[in-house]
Amino acid sequence: MLDLTFETPTPRIIAGAKHDWELVIGMEVHAQVTSKAKLFSAASTRFGAEPNSNVSFVDAAMPGMLPTINEYCVEQAVRTGLGLKAEIHLESAFDRKNYFYPDLPQGYQISQLYHPIVGEGEVLVEMGDGTARLVRVERIHLEQDAGKSIHDMDPNMSFVDLNRTGVALMEIVSRPDIRGPEEAAAYLGKLRQILRYLGTCDGNMQSGSMRADVNVSICRPGDYEKYQATQDFSHLGTRCEIKNMNSMRFIQAAIEVEARRQIAIVEGGGSVDQETRLYDPDKNETRSMRSKEEAHDYRYFPDPDLLPLVIEQAWVDGIAANLPELPDAKKARFISDFGLSDYDASVLTADLDSAGYFEAVAAGRDGKIAANWVINELFGRLKKDDRDITDSPVSPAQLGGVIDLIASDAISGKIAKDLFEIVYTEGGDPAEIVEARGMKQVTDTGAIEAAVDEIIAANPDQVAKAQENPKLAGWFVGQVMKATGGKANPKTVNQLVAQKLKG
Repeated sequence: MLDLTFETPTPRIIAGAKHDWELVIGMEVHAQVTSKAKLFSAASTRFGAEPNSNVSFVDAAMPGMLPTINEYCVEQAVRTGLGLKAEIHLESAFDRKNYFYPDLPQGYQISQLYHPIVGEGEVLVEMGDGTARLVRVERIHLEQDAGKSIHDMDPNMSFVDLNRTGVALMEIVSRPDIRGPEEAAAYLGKLRQILRYLGTCDGNMQSGSMRADVNVSICRPGDYEKYQATQDFSHLGTRCEIKNMNSMRFIQAAIEVEARRQIAIVEGGGSVDQETRLYDPDKNETRSMRSKEEAHDYRYFPDPDLLPLVIEQAWVDGIAANLPELPDAKKARFISDFGLSDYDASVLTADLDSAGYFEAVAAGRDGKIAANWVINELFGRLKKDDRDITDSPVSPAQLGGVIDLIASDAISGKIAKDLFEIVYTEGGDPAEIVEARGMKQVTDTGAIEAAVDEIIAANPDQVAKAQENPKLAGWFVGQVMKATGGKANPKTVNQLVAQKLKG
């Protein structure tokens, strides 16, 4: 079990000119489903393809073309729901959301409103101080993505790329349980981590496969508790939606600036209009995009081309039985099995590749030592070179080999770092490198004692000082290590120096 303290969310208090205010935040996260084909067609979802090359007749809304549901996308949505401990609806249905998208040829979006495939779930959000929050998920529904409008290729016209049209999205809608910018970023980060573990979304925010709409409102202290008790949204302020956020840092900044904008309006005697806004990071401001529509504005109605989606419990149970170990469970196991600190376990389970690498290194070895080498030496070097763990020039077997050489006293910690650098830049088997380059640690007590005697004999003044102040014995250790090219066993050197200085 994770050693966490569950606390009621602590609201971010913002002091206005007249009153204190609290933040209330909900998020709608659009996660692109990991699938080779689109939600209602067999067209490819490959990112970076030539514009309009991944478009079927269905995607282009040609007359007479009918959508056909992609079963794998449904499976991915169910897998996501199970990973979030959510209710899976065995019966769901698709609706038409009538809204003008210039890059969606059919003139409406196929989505789910009244009967989503996934119901209520939850996300455990760790705040980094040993506390945790549970953010409730209201629902997850499947829908198709729109295309992409391109406005910077010609001064007089816009272009449309339909490659993304029809790509499957999961819209993951939270309750307004988030109480501050930091919590919002932590929630999105945790959700992204879970989806990556599940393999249902790659979480690549830069390419747009995961993006968030952030709903922000303000209320007076005490009003949120009234909402919790009654589930009456009238106790909360009017919300504004900040659209298409794809950066944790910008999400935090946008929430902060939007909250202050709303406070200024209300304290100035005005009222906040419910609307959709965009965040401009260059000016650090939000600006109005359009008035915020309600569900009835979209004229939702059941899609006549798609039958209700009915799945069997046995199918759902089969998916549940094959879920991977999720982040919280893996972190708890690393702490329990390898004796890691909460921090080290968090770093190593941040993504599946890092966790898998560490487990391979730690197999049959001291877990704490393995974690230290993976986090401090390997991760530090990869970060310096701007490389990913999947692109590491040092394999788990090679790093394990370095650790084995330390454990067997074949090399010292200092030599191990030199060896790691050689393996990182040149490759090769660590044991063979040590043998070929004469890097083995000197463990012959007689040879080390001779070096100690020589240094002591050559520095009588320093001996006198060290005998008065034992802390100065380290100088002799350093000189011996230098004289032996760093190959002397440090433990043996320390013991001999202490013994000799006592006289």
